[in-house]
Formats: sequence, structure tokens, C-alpha cells
Amino acid sequence: MTESSEHRDATSNEHDQHHAKRIFWGWWLFAAIALFYLLAEHRAHFLGALPYLLLLACPVMHMFMHHGSHHRHGTSGTSDSEESGK
Repeated sequence: MTESSEHRDATSNEHDQHHAKRIFWGWWLFAAIALFYLLAEHRAHFLGALPYLLLLACPVMHMFMHHGSHHRHGTSGTSDSEESGK
């Protein structure tokens, strides 16, 4: 490749990265504005569903918080009273 084509490729790449960054921030701005209007216009619906969302959060948190514990109750051949006597 010649130096001019390398320069064009580098300039094009910088332009593409800048364009992608602007699109990224544009989507976040759009999401923030949409969320504001949804909450502003539908506050009564959101607040009415909030108790149900909290109740739904309880089993979901229970499921995810106990995911890694894997307790094995009663699988060893000895009982708790036998282990405490040792």
C-alpha cells in the first residue's frame, strides 16, 4: 500500500469510530428521554404495579442468591447428633 492509502484508511477508521461513538451516545440519550416521558406520563400505572414488582423480586432474589450454595442436607451417612459427639 502507498502512504496516501494508509492515511485514508487511518482517517476513515477514526471517522468510523467517532461516528459509532456518536450513535452510542445518541441511543443512550434517546433511552433517557423515553424513560423520562414514560415515567412522567404513566406514573400512576408504575406506582400501582410497584408492590407487585417488589413481591416478584423476592423469589427472583432468593433464586439467584442461593444459586451457588448447593447445600446437601442429609446425604452424609451420619446424623448431626453423632457428629457433635465426636
